[in-house]
Amino acid sequence: MEILYKVHNNLYVNMTNKCPYSCTFCLRQTMDRIGESGRLWLEREPSAEEVCQEFAKWNLDDFQEVVFCGFGEPTEVWDRIKEVAAFVKKTYNNKPIRINTNGAGNLINGRDIAPEMKGLIDTVSISLNNPDAKKYHELVRSKFGDVTFDAMINFAKECVQEGLKVVLTTVDTTITHEEEVECRKICDEIGAVYRIRPWED
Repeated sequence: MEILYKVHNNLYVNMTNKCPYSCTFCLRQTMDRIGESGRLWLEREPSAEEVCQEFAKWNLDDFQEVVFCGFGEPTEVWDRIKEVAAFVKKTYNNKPIRINTNGAGNLINGRDIAPEMKGLIDTVSISLNNPDAKKYHELVRSKFGDVTFDAMINFAKECVQEGLKVVLTTVDTTITHEEEVECRKICDEIGAVYRIRPWED
């Protein structure tokens, strides 16, 4: 199974294929790998111990960040990610760690997970997708329904309050320039960084 894989100068961690969204633009609809990875569809979810063992195969000095992001929503396995993140921090000289998430972690886990990220996660990258709640729902098709947009925004605010670096992203081919302006306003209000990312990034 492809648990760890390289993208640009970062080492990515693929721990689950589960996701509560069915985004209209999701890479999984058209490909089974990203960057230099092998096939990212997992045969089964690896244990935290298995993931930690995989790091011995790589030279972490070659990478700027460890990024929890694969072919699923990482917070679906948040408790396991906490174990792996703690291992990385302890073993690799407090290596910077980022999580790429849809921002539904509180809904998925049934609790506020932002405080649990402190000391483990340095950067939280959240897919904002669209500044309008209705259009957002049409894009992401969340199983949680209409509460999803507000929950995502609230999660971003909580992460900022915890002192984490928060980046809200949109995909460059999915919204208008006017909508990007609105996204930037949301980020400014929250205290987050706004990033427009290429579709395949």
